[in-house]
Amino acid sequence: QVQLVESGGGLVQPGGSLRLSCAASGRIFSIRAMAWHRLAPGKQRELVADITSGGTTNYTDSVKGRFTISRDNAKNTVYLQMNSLKPEDTAVYYCNADVKSGFGPSRVYWGQGTQVTVSS
Repeated sequence: QVQLVESGGGLVQPGGSLRLSCAASGRIFSIRAMAWHRLAPGKQRELVADITSGGTTNYTDSVKGRFTISRDNAKNTVYLQMNSLKPEDTAVYYCNADVKSGFGPSRVYWGQGTQVTVSS
């Protein structure tokens, strides 16, 4: 089994910054893509950013230039640096990881979510 544990959420004023972390542990042979999603009240879950094992990144338009996704492959950890936060960034943020645990196909695992609230 594989577990993903997120941290770094909280309450921040508009214009502020937060850094989210998501560490994977357990039976891990390799991790392919890792990503951050968010779910805001009354909205559908949204892919915020993703990153391949080689470091190629992709962002949803609303966060381009403000958020940066990165990963530390040695630590099986993905990060999301969020700058210039806006009230509309308020959501529960979830990480996921596409993990190979052996010779079979990979499987996507999800973290439990961390709340980010942007408010004055």
